[in-house]
Amino acid sequence: MTDTQIFEPDGRAIPFVDEGDGPVKLVLIQERDLAADVLGVVGHYLAEEAGFHVLRIGHRADGVDASLDDRVADALAVIDHVGLEDTWIGGHGFGGTVARSFAVAHPDRVNGLALLGVEDVEVPLAPVIPVLLIQGTDDTETPETNAERLQAAAPERASIKRIDGGGHLFPMTHPIETAVVLEEYLDWD
Repeated sequence: MTDTQIFEPDGRAIPFVDEGDGPVKLVLIQERDLAADVLGVVGHYLAEEAGFHVLRIGHRADGVDASLDDRVADALAVIDHVGLEDTWIGGHGFGGTVARSFAVAHPDRVNGLALLGVEDVEVPLAPVIPVLLIQGTDDTETPETNAERLQAAAPERASIKRIDGGGHLFPMTHPIETAVVLEEYLDWD
């Protein structure tokens, strides 16, 4: 696995992992309050096996309770630091909420959304862009009904894929299945 780096714009310590250099670019934002990098195996698989450029972004290392807008600014700072002009962006749970907010704030930088375990929050979908919703069938923290409601808001461009038997931590317990869903959806070649 690739080592975690820390980017410190204006003293904010934002952990990130940058892997791969392929033509498909994907930013994944970590769920909050998890000690483990739940997206690590998924990101590594996509970088190594699928040939994607994957940027995984964590949350501030100093434990500061940053607002949603602050977290969007953190993601933008890391994306700019790495040099991505446009990308798919997504995340797990709260990380997906940050990605949704990022897409609304910076639609010109987003090719599409990939949301893993959708939170039930009042954050709209940015117009036009495609949306992939991945849900664990046994997820009680972010249940499938959340994704179904979000898909209903944009049925012409939102798709739901399910990970059978996956609970909320399905990116960790079913990493290859999750990565394959992302690979098949995002790899247009």
